[in-house]
Amino acid sequence: MLMLAPRSTCACTALRKASRAISRAYDEALVGEGITTNQFSLLRTLARHGATPLSRLADRMVMERTSLYRMLAPLETRGLVSVAEGPGKARIADLTDAGRAALASADDAWSAAQARFVGALGAAEWTQLEALLTRATRIAEEIAA
Repeated sequence: MLMLAPRSTCACTALRKASRAISRAYDEALVGEGITTNQFSLLRTLARHGATPLSRLADRMVMERTSLYRMLAPLETRGLVSVAEGPGKARIADLTDAGRAALASADDAWSAAQARFVGALGAAEWTQLEALLTRATRIAEEIAA
């Protein structure tokens, strides 16, 4: 078992603090677009993968299904995504034309936030951090399973 110093920072707390701070910066960049960073991410995921069962979409976004449903509701109300019945009990989410337009409109604001963050952090550091975060996500999923 790994022994940490008594005052060692909790990995979960440190990551959640970083996530909230970074999300806040990206949300500020997207405020004029009327969507949050989480909503942008969901729209982008649907754009990349096409119509997707909600359970698979939740897995791709590493979200609880109930959280995904709460995030989808306002996007569906605004006509940015559609949720239809699929085979069996499955429900399928898809990006609408309005959703594609909203995503395209928000892309410049997101790109500017990304350039500011990566520029301040450093491209090489971002590449390393991205790899570590991917690995950390995989490890956490294995621990939770």
